[in-house]
Amino acid sequence: MNIYVIAVGQRLPRWIGEGYQEYARRLPQQCSLQLVEIAPARRGKSGHYTQWQQDEGRRLLAAVPPNSTVLACDERGQSWSTEEVARRLQIWMNEGQDVVLLIGGPDGLAPLCLERAAGLWSLSSLTLPHGLVRVILAEQIYRAFSLLNHHPYHRAS
Repeated sequence: MNIYVIAVGQRLPRWIGEGYQEYARRLPQQCSLQLVEIAPARRGKSGHYTQWQQDEGRRLLAAVPPNSTVLACDERGQSWSTEEVARRLQIWMNEGQDVVLLIGGPDGLAPLCLERAAGLWSLSSLTLPHGLVRVILAEQIYRAFSLLNHHPYHRAS
């Protein structure tokens, strides 16, 4: 099973890539985490954020592998505990189906991405920088995997 993080944004600060890779490399092949970066829409003086958002949305969805379960990261989504992430990860691994986590750009995800998604996952009610969301997702997937495998990384009370 592969988990794809498909995100708008390229040329982010080095610490974002390093943070993401720190957790992604810890995961075994049976639960690999793969990043697919989509170039942001060209923003100029003409145009409107909905146009840019739609352009990015089409390109995000074009990068989704066939037969994948798609989840959108959106602050209006459901908030999951670590245990819930682990429970869902176990289901995904049992089903063997690839999972895609979509991260929008500065204007958020296009409505067509939200409609395509099987669910919306809120990492926080705070507005988070899109690059940081990559790091948080990678860490939470690794934490969930650690919990399922009784690894000491996750020390719950």
